[in-house]
Amino acid sequence: MAIQHAVLALLAGGPSHGYQLKGAFEAAVGPQWGPLNIGHLYQILDRLSRDELVVAERQPQPIKPDRVVYEITPAGRAELARWLTEPSPRSGGFRDDFFLKVTAAARSGSAATVRAVLSNQRGHLLRELRNLDGLRRAAEDPVVGLLLTAASRHVTADLSFVDDAEAVLLGDEGQLLTRLATSAADQPATDPGSTDAERVSGSGPERAAG
Repeated sequence: MAIQHAVLALLAGGPSHGYQLKGAFEAAVGPQWGPLNIGHLYQILDRLSRDELVVAERQPQPIKPDRVVYEITPAGRAELARWLTEPSPRSGGFRDDFFLKVTAAARSGSAATVRAVLSNQRGHLLRELRNLDGLRRAAEDPVVGLLLTAASRHVTADLSFVDDAEAVLLGDEGQLLTRLATSAADQPATDPGSTDAERVSGSGPERAAG
């Protein structure tokens, strides 16, 4: 996640210290993101300082410990402008834990397993959708409302995938699951240490000794 660029965007509005930035970030992105860890934020600020994208100034306080105030540099503004002009690829590509779970359930050949996996995920997504809808209705900031709407649409798309998986995997009385399980069982076991020629000719060490 490009949180460092979000921090640069906040600092573009003026100097700020760590806890101010934490509060401003959480208010800007909305509750669907969750709280920003202050320790992680200071790690980001340290990295930005090392890269000369921000400068830090220690300011004494009469009672409390000194406060460190961060200010964006011209290089930081240039980096922020570069980031804003580029498209954003998916942070994890299309790798998804649930995709792997569906794959494992389908290869098991068990309709009950597939049904349980899909049912559990659908219940989770419906609860998530209700929560997001409640947060969106309560949001006063229009940008936060927009982000919550986007999050809801992501969840709706995930629900559509659950429906698709159910139709494909459970719509033929188990015939596809049986074929998938049989195909998985028929995969030949290969020795990772043998060469391609040995696997084709059967002349690997075990065969030669045999």
